[in-house]
Amino acid sequence: MDISDIATNDYIEVEAETRLGKVRSIFEDENPKGIIVTEAGQYEGVVTERQLIGSHIEDDTRVAALTEPAPKVDRTEDVRETARMLVEGGTKIAPVFEAGDLWGIVTEDAILEAVLDNLDALSVGDIYTENVVTIGEDDSMGTVINRLREHGISRLPVVDEDGFLTGVVTVHDIVDFVVRDISKTTRGDRRGEVERMLDLPVYDAMSSPVETVTVDDSVEDAVATMLDNDFSGLVVTPADDDRVVGGVLTKTDVLRALTYTEEERMDVQITNVDLLDALSREEVQERIEQVAEKYSDMRVHHAHVRLHKHKEKLRGTPLIQAQIRLRTNKGQMAGSGEGYGADNAFHVALDVLERNVLEEKGIERDEEYEGQLLRKLNEL
Repeated sequence: MDISDIATNDYIEVEAETRLGKVRSIFEDENPKGIIVTEAGQYEGVVTERQLIGSHIEDDTRVAALTEPAPKVDRTEDVRETARMLVEGGTKIAPVFEAGDLWGIVTEDAILEAVLDNLDALSVGDIYTENVVTIGEDDSMGTVINRLREHGISRLPVVDEDGFLTGVVTVHDIVDFVVRDISKTTRGDRRGEVERMLDLPVYDAMSSPVETVTVDDSVEDAVATMLDNDFSGLVVTPADDDRVVGGVLTKTDVLRALTYTEEERMDVQITNVDLLDALSREEVQERIEQVAEKYSDMRVHHAHVRLHKHKEKLRGTPLIQAQIRLRTNKGQMAGSGEGYGADNAFHVALDVLERNVLEEKGIERDEEYEGQLLRKLNEL
């Protein structure tokens, strides 16, 4: 299946000179997945809601300052390859070209709607993300924004003082909250109003109650729920207690699953692959395989590397956060780290991943030894 029937030429476009105040209003009024940015009629990139959560960005700033590149997709590209391009580009929308000219866009929602009937064979437990980042009800909105930026994510489960799930806060909630409140103030009041809002508790902006799923639910049902309610993800909880955060399932998790292959060699996806400098995709794959081989009983089904660039630099080299997550027959394994340049950050994360893999291997051996010892004692 290709995307010729999935892509659409119905999209929102703004010029690079457009003020961010207007762009914020477009997201509030029309809720697009992203907006195409052009300059003198030529495609420049896209802007998404996630890029608008910086409190220091004034409404008079040109949208060109936040525009980011997105993978260019051919109108007849394969659906699976398009899903991979969206995941690795870290975007929910990509421009579609035909004969070298911008034709339209393709979105993650359009892809998921097209493959929905084929998702009944997967369960949430097959593809969801464990060990998620959460936020407390009393934490400030400023803390929420920093945590979303730090981890490069778009949603946070909100928990009470006992650690139980009470809500969810998303990038969309924050942009909507800021635009709604700022529109009530005059231009002169804006800076003080933003500072006031950053001190407010997340409880004031979170969505509640929370739509949840369990690991046994089908991905088809979960995606249908997300599409029907315009959710970007769902919190995963145990079947017997929907107050406990066990993980999240996002649309990106589902897109990533669409790209899984049956090749003998480990499949590795790299989000924001353009940040790779000295490392090639093949080298990343080889080094992850070397770590995985240290635990012979562990079979890696899929590996995902996410690179996130911070504004901080050292002699011109940006600070990069690298996250590596393995989906294996022993559960999910992960490692993260930061460094100046993608090469350095990746190796820091790889070292953490190796320690976690070896620790898991040691735990399994301890459990085997404990079992052998108990069997011997029972024989006495």
